[in-house]
Amino acid sequence: MSATNSVHVDPSNAEQLRAWDGEEGAYWADKAEYFERALAAYHDPFFAAAAVGVADSILDVGCGTGLTTRDAARSATSGSALGVDLSSRMIEHARSRAVAEGIGNVSYEQVDAQIHPFEPRTFDVAISQTGAMFFGDLTAAFVNVGRALRPGGRLVLLSWQPPANNAWVRELTGALAAGRDLPAPPPDAPGPFSLDDPERVRAILEAAGFGEIEHQGITADMWFGHDADDAYRFVLGLLGWMLDGLDDAGRARALDGLRSTVTAHETGGGVIYESAAWIVRATRM
Repeated sequence: MSATNSVHVDPSNAEQLRAWDGEEGAYWADKAEYFERALAAYHDPFFAAAAVGVADSILDVGCGTGLTTRDAARSATSGSALGVDLSSRMIEHARSRAVAEGIGNVSYEQVDAQIHPFEPRTFDVAISQTGAMFFGDLTAAFVNVGRALRPGGRLVLLSWQPPANNAWVRELTGALAAGRDLPAPPPDAPGPFSLDDPERVRAILEAAGFGEIEHQGITADMWFGHDADDAYRFVLGLLGWMLDGLDDAGRARALDGLRSTVTAHETGGGVIYESAAWIVRATRM
């Protein structure tokens, strides 16, 4: 039986399972160093907001290749950290890294955090660095995460601000659109920008039983490769699906556009794009 078939998910997350436990998740696992470096500038502010204590028990939702889980475990020297994700390949990568780094108080599970029966009132803090935006039912997911938190437990998220504030997504997808007017996904659809509206996020979290909700806006440079050639290959591996349906001329325009934008953003420190995110804090009431 394949990993995809062995994971029980809510029906609203079936498409996410196919993506993250398929080719998309495999690419993220293979390029873990790139994705981790892309978000590196957000790492310290995110962990400052999480304020992990030495005895805390941490739940990392959508942990990906597990860097945030491992770093939480390093802070919680007398506690523990559990990372959960839909991707078997990323979970395998996370486990191997934890072993290689000698971190004994960290574990990983391939589960759907929207419905997984976590032990109630177990965790002191739940974190998610760009991982909580993909749930099919955000309110149900945060209700379930909230059950796993002790009363007064903390929730800390890193989520993207709207695309208008994120040059990386505007320019990279704009290039690969090759002049097509591609429809934006509905605001309530799972995806990178499903938590970009603070008022919507507040309503979701309040309905899920959270209070003391705060948004902190933060901007940072994102790294996409060592040089233009490297970034071109990396982005094409990530967004190459956007070429589907293009004829030869359209494909050539898209690839030329991608080459042009990554070249324009090449610096002495790599290919850099501006980005903007929210750090969201909330308390389990």
